[in-house]
Amino acid sequence: MLFRAVACVILLTVSLARGQDVVVNGLSRAPSNGTGGTLESAWLDLRQTAVENSKPQTAPDWIESVVLVPSDATEQDAGKTIFRIAVKRPKADFQVLYFRLFFDDNPEQKPQVIAWDESGSQVLQSGPLGVDLGLPTSESVMIPMVAVSIIDVEVPGDGKSVRGAYLDWMATAEVLHPVSAEHRDLIPAPFTTMPTLRAPNQDKELFGTVTATLADETIRLGANASDSAAFQFGLEAQPLVVLLTFEVANPNITSPPEVFVNGVSLGPVSLTMPDLADPAYRGETSSLLREMRFQYTGWLRAQKLLPASAMKVGNNELYVVGGFNAPASAIRAAQVQLKYLWDKSDYQLQTER
Repeated sequence: MLFRAVACVILLTVSLARGQDVVVNGLSRAPSNGTGGTLESAWLDLRQTAVENSKPQTAPDWIESVVLVPSDATEQDAGKTIFRIAVKRPKADFQVLYFRLFFDDNPEQKPQVIAWDESGSQVLQSGPLGVDLGLPTSESVMIPMVAVSIIDVEVPGDGKSVRGAYLDWMATAEVLHPVSAEHRDLIPAPFTTMPTLRAPNQDKELFGTVTATLADETIRLGANASDSAAFQFGLEAQPLVVLLTFEVANPNITSPPEVFVNGVSLGPVSLTMPDLADPAYRGETSSLLREMRFQYTGWLRAQKLLPASAMKVGNNELYVVGGFNAPASAIRAAQVQLKYLWDKSDYQLQTER
């Protein structure tokens, strides 16, 4: 099997005034795949790197240019940096663009996405993105593109907190869903089919299984027990098995968070991994590391089966701690499912022979 090395392409090192139509570093066109049926997505590296270390990056034909407007370019935009992306619709029936922005979630540098039509009228403004985690992250915006020709990523300061953007065109399809299941808005994101996890407002019971929310807010994690997420919950009866589920931001994928119940370590959680082509994977290396380590700069589904023997009737304590040598992270939508016997439980009784 042949593996092809692909160089990381950096752009945006020039100083431009607002409104100039400049292609940064000669943004070149990606070669056609020759099929004629599959439209190529776009990955734009928006990191600011010295000219001598940068290379032109490729883009599909529907990306016309990428321009940097520095924070001191005009009096009107003083204190802001704008990444301006000129886009054209490749087909008339493509009306919605999936725009995923990768950035550091700093409270004073919240980016926002603004879409403009050819007359200069604003079509969409996302509002500030991020939740003040202080962590590398990514967020997505759906942009109606019927009249849009310019997409701005506007961020306070020098713009160095913005790392990149992934763009893909959306298509519609009829989706079937069970009428008895809880309704959820599901828009499949590229590289994963896992929907955003929601924590129920009230405890739910179905087929002998109780689902209960531990916390619906976002909680920061560190590698020490003092920086853990702590939960207390009571049990009226001993369950057969317990499933802990939450979402985790910015985890080290080889050292995920660990779970402790009533003072006993139950080991790390399991992560539901997106395709490795996802640009949210961010590598880290140094002279002391033999292999590159990867963080996922977004939210991943995490789960851990907790044995019944770890639980007790009455009050229980559960801690989620960041993994060994893992960077700072955060969790949200933490919940547990407790399975009990019910009158239609399916099980087998094995007899000794």
